[in-house]
Amino acid sequence: MPPAAAPSHAGVRLHVVTGKGGTGKTTVAAALALALTQQGKRVLLAEVEERQGISQTFDVPPIGHEETRILHERNGGELYGLSVDVRESLMEYLQKFYRLGRAGTVLEKVGAVDFATTIAPGLRDVLLIGKVYEAAGRRQGGRHKDRPVYDAVVLDAPPTGRVVRFLNVNAEVADVAKVGPIRTQADSITRMMRSHTTAVHVVSLLEEMPVQETVDALAELQKASLPLGAIVINQVHAPMVEEKELASVESDRTGVAAAVTSDLKSVSVRTSAAMVAGLLEQAGEHAERVALQQEQEAILLAQGRQVYRLPLLPEGTDAGGIRVLADALTEQGMI
Repeated sequence: MPPAAAPSHAGVRLHVVTGKGGTGKTTVAAALALALTQQGKRVLLAEVEERQGISQTFDVPPIGHEETRILHERNGGELYGLSVDVRESLMEYLQKFYRLGRAGTVLEKVGAVDFATTIAPGLRDVLLIGKVYEAAGRRQGGRHKDRPVYDAVVLDAPPTGRVVRFLNVNAEVADVAKVGPIRTQADSITRMMRSHTTAVHVVSLLEEMPVQETVDALAELQKASLPLGAIVINQVHAPMVEEKELASVESDRTGVAAAVTSDLKSVSVRTSAAMVAGLLEQAGEHAERVALQQEQEAILLAQGRQVYRLPLLPEGTDAGGIRVLADALTEQGMI
């Protein structure tokens, strides 16, 4: 691992993590939040898709609509989790801006919440992000009233296919609310999302579809004036043999076959033509995968963003795997 670089997102307080479904964006968001916590910071990790990804990743009871402490580091760092619920958010919103009290509960019982968020999807996103916005902007009381409650907030956002629409709430509610509390809230959220203290990171795998979706997402984010962060390449397969040896598998199979046979015999392994042919076939498949990874990585590097790589964990995030990923992000200087 290369020596740690200077943190490249030191001024960022809101880290938004997105990526194509299946790339491990929730795992990356959790690793990033843990890395920040290990620096002694108080961090909030929030999710908005009600999938309980946080609780599964950290093996804790289901996280609810209230901020819940997940872990405490020896250096004082604290990690809190939040699973934003749209119905709870609407009830809080109605109480805060309209003082509806029990009337809000009646609206929920008659299905008004589902009706409102169905006819105005942008309203749903305002409610979801609004909870994160409130947590990110909340200040401590007393003599520390100018200090934020959380040093950093990490948002496990929707996949790249709809992340721009999700984050660009101002445009989404333009036709629904031109004035009033909803519009004011959307304007405030938009200012936060476009601030230099926010960064949208995109998670990818070194495969054609995730890479293409990452490229498209970066272009859409930039077009929407949302602050681009880093590209995080997840589940990187380390080459099992040297690049020169991989190349020889294709260029000199006869010579490689002889070398493999000789090496196996030198350690008293009985060989056959079929065994050696099978090994060479596997080596050829591995060489193709490495070549594909290099090709796709070149496309990501060409995007001009900072790129960080996380290793493939055969056993997943169990047995401390999430800390391995957090350490990798720290050592590469992401935070």
